[in-house]
Amino acid sequence: MNNQWDFYSEVAAIIEFRDKRNWRQFHFPKELAAAISIETAELQELFLWKGQESSEHIISDCERMDKISDEVADIAIYLFLLTHELNIDLRVAVAQKLKKNAMKYPIMKTPKTNHISYSAANSP
Repeated sequence: MNNQWDFYSEVAAIIEFRDKRNWRQFHFPKELAAAISIETAELQELFLWKGQESSEHIISDCERMDKISDEVADIAIYLFLLTHELNIDLRVAVAQKLKKNAMKYPIMKTPKTNHISYSAANSP
């Protein structure tokens, strides 16, 4: 059974796809970071002016979900390319960032209500 979070074969396919088209020459870190930002903006556009929608509501719209899925895939592809080019182990980077976030945002400081922000709950 394949793990849905194991992307080894997908990353290899992304690299192969890129290399067969000789696109590595364009994939400098700055360009890959910009591509992530641009694709993220395209994802945000799919939610613009929609109000607060539940996940269930969004999932029920198959055409919209197809577009969202495409944009999420574009973001992931560029993220995998960037981490590949910079030799970043994404699993290690995420684990380290979670540790930093745990120190920065301890559980005892988390607001108990949805109506106040984390910073407002922890201001003097």
